[in-house]
Parts: sequence; structure tokens; C-alpha cells
Amino acid sequence: MMQEVLSRTRDPKVSLAEQEFFELSLLDVFNDMRVRYCVREAHAQWSGIDQAILFDQIEVESFWILNEAKRRYAERRLALGKKGFIYSDMDW
Repeated sequence: MMQEVLSRTRDPKVSLAEQEFFELSLLDVFNDMRVRYCVREAHAQWSGIDQAILFDQIEVESFWILNEAKRRYAERRLALGKKGFIYSDMDW
């Protein structure tokens, strides 16, 4: 449904090794009963050893009601903004 990457900088000159990101997603998951909505937050950072961006600190919350999931998504986005992750790939 919705996925965005939040960072602390938009500066294209900053190397990946100096940055960290959070991926915030609102997903709909289908099962036998009905649709469930998941809010997923994952921390991402460059790994010099692996030469790739690695995700860790993955948190997922599930909701049966879409408006509750949207509210939680907004809360998580606000909390990340307070930590300095104010730039979104959805704004570019």
C-alpha cells in the first residue's frame, strides 16, 4: 500500500557509509479470515563488510482496522522525525 524511506539528509554528496535510514511501510496482508494491515519499521545502514545496505531492528505491528494502522504509521513517522529522520523519498 505505502512504503517510504526516511533519512537525515538529502545531500547527494554524503556517502552511504555515513548515512542511516528507516524504511516505514503500511502493508495489507491477505489471509483466510480477512485483510490485516501491518505497519513495518526497519532500520537500515551501510555495511562495509557486505558492501550492501543491511536492515536490522525490524518491528511489525498488525491491525484489523485500516484507520488504526494509519494512525500507528503516523505516530511512528512522527517519532522518527523527532530523531532527525525528516527527509522522505516520497517528497522528492
